[in-house]
Amino acid sequence: MAGWTETILRVNLTEGTVKKEALDMEAAKKYLGCRGLGVYYYMKEVKPGVDPFGPENNLIFATGVLTGTMGSSTGRYEVVTRSPLNGVLAGSNSGGYWGPELKYAGYDMIIFEGQSPRPVYLNIYNGTAELCDASDLWGKNVPDTTAALLAKHDPDAKVACIGPAGENRVLFANIMNDDHRAAGRSGVGAVMGSKNLKAVVVRGTKGVKIGDKDKFLAAVRESRRLLKENAVTSGGLPAFGTNVLVNILNSVGSLPTRNFNESHFETADKVGGESLAATRMYKNKACAFCSVGCGRVAWSEGKYAGEGEGPEYESVWSFGPDCGIDDIDAVNKANFLCNELGIDTITMGSTIAAAMDLYEMGAVSREEAGHELKFGNADALVDLVEATAYRRGFGNELAEGSFRLGTKYGHPEVSMTVKKQEMPAYDPRGIQGIGLNYATSNRGGCHVRGYTISPEILGLPEKLDQQSIVEKPAWVKGFQDLTAAVDSAGMCLFTTFALGAPAIANEITGASGTEYTGDDVATAGERIYNLERLYNLKVGFTKADDTLPQRMYNDPISSGPMKGNVSRVPEMLPHYYEARGWDENGVPTPEKLEALGLQEFMAD
Repeated sequence: MAGWTETILRVNLTEGTVKKEALDMEAAKKYLGCRGLGVYYYMKEVKPGVDPFGPENNLIFATGVLTGTMGSSTGRYEVVTRSPLNGVLAGSNSGGYWGPELKYAGYDMIIFEGQSPRPVYLNIYNGTAELCDASDLWGKNVPDTTAALLAKHDPDAKVACIGPAGENRVLFANIMNDDHRAAGRSGVGAVMGSKNLKAVVVRGTKGVKIGDKDKFLAAVRESRRLLKENAVTSGGLPAFGTNVLVNILNSVGSLPTRNFNESHFETADKVGGESLAATRMYKNKACAFCSVGCGRVAWSEGKYAGEGEGPEYESVWSFGPDCGIDDIDAVNKANFLCNELGIDTITMGSTIAAAMDLYEMGAVSREEAGHELKFGNADALVDLVEATAYRRGFGNELAEGSFRLGTKYGHPEVSMTVKKQEMPAYDPRGIQGIGLNYATSNRGGCHVRGYTISPEILGLPEKLDQQSIVEKPAWVKGFQDLTAAVDSAGMCLFTTFALGAPAIANEITGASGTEYTGDDVATAGERIYNLERLYNLKVGFTKADDTLPQRMYNDPISSGPMKGNVSRVPEMLPHYYEARGWDENGVPTPEKLEALGLQEFMAD
């Protein structure tokens, strides 16, 4: 198969050794790369239930068959490990330029084993790779680390690294690349910190071999035509970024506000994408091979002055409406700090919102929090982001995430989490399909593992009633499977606003020189989703974990277009299991596993 370098770099941090080995090409064909291939290798090599911070937990950086080609938004890579935040099999996807550079250096994947006794970083230059001392980098933030390594090695190299949050094992620390792109959610940066691994520097000049150039170029041209004709990928996202969703979600009464106590934010427009573009944006920015350019380069003013990439919709929501804050400068500054310190913005903002909930009910005092931690306190927001990265004061409590925070203070109900990971910026009481996706997501509360907002809110590929539940189980399954395949191939999720499985299959066919149909792509995604489910079952997750916070069932939306609604996940769940071919307890049947070629994982 073309599209691959057919080489893995295996790094044993305990022993300080680096070696090359051949990629399992049969697995590459079945799992496409990135998320799928990383999960496959992890489950083959690591026993279920290892300590996320222990030396037995591997940390895998994986690219896909399309990563680094000139396909549609093909700058992606995935980090796979066991999550310290919630114990699931974490898969954190990132764009930018680091993933392609790894392919150009001649590697499809890096597997880190063990635990270094001292701070190190890995330096890769084409066919050579070595572990180097990182003692002088430990404690530096992401931009300073990146600048130091580029100055030391090659200004054209690409750097993936952790900031202070990863070093201090904040349970939702990110791995950052290209300064501002994040392998976020699930705490992969904390695992990297636990291994005393500060960074991975990559410089490659080799390129990627294409299997059938004519087929590939024809497929890419057709995909780019579809992307150009789509109103979201050619209009909304380039103009306003993902933050265009603030006012859209607010208008349909499904913008979670003040820790999901409400679903409408009265001053949402002050932090929306239109306001950001008009008042605080330098330019938009694209990842490698992207024709959309949804990234923002922005600034903040006054006492919150700063600049950087973002914020994305989820970041604006978590620091803005979810905390009751409409100060765009404070929201931007909190986002910039997360980029610099290496923190997941969704969990950070959501955990502060939960802390505000605790404060307003009297469970947390001003002395404990260090602030009058009421909803709307922008000064507290900005201060607590930095305090969390360094585990200073109340930041040490926030660094554990909202589930542990709420439990410690006697009110676990303030934690808006699924499987102990915070839900993103869509109220599942107002949008039924995304609620089912949250509940059944393999990595906990997550929107990008089955983005049914596309049909339910944006009307793509067709408009669904956001409150209907009849058709949602099948749609959720389909979106989850397609997303797993897209993540694994090395493409960006946003391409699916315009591209379906057949178009994606055509690009994979051309790049690899091996025939894939749309059904093959969908089946690969289903295989990956089932394999992740098997891991979660092995480490103790059950049907009982496929649920939402009780607030979503017991507290109806209080006002707006969705007034009176609650989530109906319990009604949809049996039909979702049926659509997946799982039994009534959410366990994949032997017949389903055999049909997907997962027999080797059945015995356990």
